[in-house]
Amino acid sequence: MIFSVLQAATWGDMGKEKEKSFFDFEFVTWMAWTWQTAAFFIFIALCLTVMVIWEKKSPGGDPRRGILGLDTTRGDRLFISLLGSAFIHLFWLALVGSVLWIATIICVAYFVLVFKYV
Repeated sequence: MIFSVLQAATWGDMGKEKEKSFFDFEFVTWMAWTWQTAAFFIFIALCLTVMVIWEKKSPGGDPRRGILGLDTTRGDRLFISLLGSAFIHLFWLALVGSVLWIATIICVAYFVLVFKYV
């Protein structure tokens, strides 16, 4: 029978506690983890790490006045670019659909413009 090979769960197994393996993380089960979600959080951690290294290597994140008329530091510009990128992706999903690689290219250009002019 096909189900004997698959080790399928039955209603009798519902009350039993399953054996935990090393990679069972119950504290993150509230979120639908996909490779895209993991890539997003890895990207955020990488951005913060690069900003720390940049500041240690070249101190002087003194505020500068850009085209918005605000005094912004490197961290402010990173936050503005990440927040703007989230909105660009959301608007892209609402207006165009799920072909997000074009929105990502637009976000990279937006990121460069923010760090150069804001």
